[in-house]
Amino acid sequence: MRDAARIGFSRLLTRYALTTNSLPAADQAVQLTPADPEAHRARALILNRLRRPDEAVASLELASSLRNGSEDLWIELGNTREELGDSEGALAAFDEAVRAAPYYAHTHWQRGNLLLRMGRYEQAFTDLREAAAKNEKYFRNLLELAWGLTRDAKQTEALLQFRADKDRLAFARFLAQRGKGTEVVDQVRLLSAPLSGENKDELVRLLAASRRFGEAFELWQGRQPEAGIVNGSFEEPLVLDNVIFHWNLLQGQSKVKLALDVSEKARGAKSLQVVFDGEWAPGATLLSQTIVIEPGRRYQLKFFVKTRDLVTGGPPQIVLTDAINDRILAKSDPFPSGSGSWSEMNVEFTAPSQSAVISLMRDNCAPAPCPIFGVVWLDGFSLETL
Repeated sequence: MRDAARIGFSRLLTRYALTTNSLPAADQAVQLTPADPEAHRARALILNRLRRPDEAVASLELASSLRNGSEDLWIELGNTREELGDSEGALAAFDEAVRAAPYYAHTHWQRGNLLLRMGRYEQAFTDLREAAAKNEKYFRNLLELAWGLTRDAKQTEALLQFRADKDRLAFARFLAQRGKGTEVVDQVRLLSAPLSGENKDELVRLLAASRRFGEAFELWQGRQPEAGIVNGSFEEPLVLDNVIFHWNLLQGQSKVKLALDVSEKARGAKSLQVVFDGEWAPGATLLSQTIVIEPGRRYQLKFFVKTRDLVTGGPPQIVLTDAINDRILAKSDPFPSGSGSWSEMNVEFTAPSQSAVISLMRDNCAPAPCPIFGVVWLDGFSLETL
């Protein structure tokens, strides 16, 4: 009965000590129950809070000896020893933590990080890979560590030693977020199974966001990019889900109607009809497509246009911009107000980078809001080298 009361009072003192950072209370708890590892552990925690790690080590060593199978105590001891500059002592404590809990991810993670700080990379990544294999939440951190150490895809891959496609795909996603286009394509080629449509679209979007349009196109099409227009004559359905290398339509323009028209065409069986009923903000891109081109080459973009009853102070035109920095490369002539028949138009430009954007736009005009009315048909977009 007396022992139970003593233990209970010691635990009460321990909780009070931890709540108030009271070292005297922690000392009294240790005196009451010198064989209780929790009392020594609480004392060590308070000493660490008080910036007295040398004294905390002694309490943690005693606590660890009283409860030899507790990996958490060994980890706390290892962290405190490292804070004191005793890396080898810290490693010995982490070794005990791994022995106590070999199937837990966090013990390998702690030891791996210490080995990394000690410059023992091969041993470090053996532990770090083991931790990530046991708990996938560590995988992203493992990627960050390996990349931060090497800044090279092949060296990072050698350190990570991928065991499954999901890990290699995560690495490809990681590289795409950093604009490493060639490296992403290389990793995709090493997958044992083809990319799903969802994963392919994600990587294409990430590469496009990093302005790596050539590699994005290669992933999308499964081949080396060639200069050209996708669905240039509008024979295929319009894509509304922002696929980067299709025609993309500006959403939210309720008074602008775009549709495929089988009754009017300059090439093939269809054209794109655009009906204006007042609303289209000057400077806004109504229709666009990103194309892959060869830097330094001279190109000519050709297309056909037909209009009817087009009334506006700011007529539409085709604008080409550099996809890398949005700089305008060239503009077509403004569309005629009422052509009555199909007219062929062309725009010449020199490619400063590997991609450009073809856009249907209109110049700013006054007075605001500068409405636009009428109908435009577009067809037969093609790209030729000069």
